[in-house]
Amino acid sequence: MIAVTGATGQLGRLVVEELLKNTPANEIVAAVRNPAKAEDLNALGVDVRQADYSKPETLKTAFSGVDKLLLISSSEVGQRTAQHQAVIDAAKQAGVKLIAYTSLLNLDSSPLLLAKEHRDTEAALKSSGVPYVLLRNGWYTENYAASIAPSLAHNAFIGSASDGRISSAPRADYARAAAKVLLSEAQEGKIYELAGDQSYTLAEFAAEIARQSGKEVNYVNLPQADFAAALKGAGLPEGLADVLADSDIGASQGALYNDSQTLSRLLGHATGAYQDVIAKSLNAL
Repeated sequence: MIAVTGATGQLGRLVVEELLKNTPANEIVAAVRNPAKAEDLNALGVDVRQADYSKPETLKTAFSGVDKLLLISSSEVGQRTAQHQAVIDAAKQAGVKLIAYTSLLNLDSSPLLLAKEHRDTEAALKSSGVPYVLLRNGWYTENYAASIAPSLAHNAFIGSASDGRISSAPRADYARAAAKVLLSEAQEGKIYELAGDQSYTLAEFAAEIARQSGKEVNYVNLPQADFAAALKGAGLPEGLADVLADSDIGASQGALYNDSQTLSRLLGHATGAYQDVIAKSLNAL
């Protein structure tokens, strides 16, 4: 039995879809905060169970009978250390034999604000006594593709990454990697630094948007505070805007770059090109 937390989220749903290609639906647990949002998975025969990171009483029941658990990191920055600890504790009580955790690329040296809670969680896993495997995910290309529409509207793609190179990959590649690890044996103690085969600067990313759209789009590099303010002005929550601006500064220092090609070796094929993600995003506009 394999359980996926956050199974109605963008990454979790893709992981479940990948698992369904090789695993009977009744051997997959979709652990979700709101089961009503997983009716489509339930219709496929997936075992949908409530599992709210902030309600530990739901977790032990959710993990009952589970052999392997994919702990997808919470989206609630600032609350994740406690939330992840609750998941780990419940998994241990339920007798889970392996926890796979979606951590952060280059965590050992990462300067990102996001890194602290990931370090806390990795430490909690190490001290739990439960076997674990770390999926240190790099950036999803979709993180930057989400800014394509405003960049076309304003003829500018803004950020704070300067000339830092970013080794992103499509979210689906990380989902396939997670499913492959969950379906493989002898994963205990492994650490995967997962990133795209390609790397690019945000200036190159903006130039590709311009090339494909036929519109003028220039990269405008802003000081961190100005970029955060612009994100807040666009409607992003203050905490998220600050984290994204900080992540761009980290990117300028190489925090989102990795050329090990661990992800493509795990997948058995090249990672998806950022140009293709841009094309898909433009077609959806």
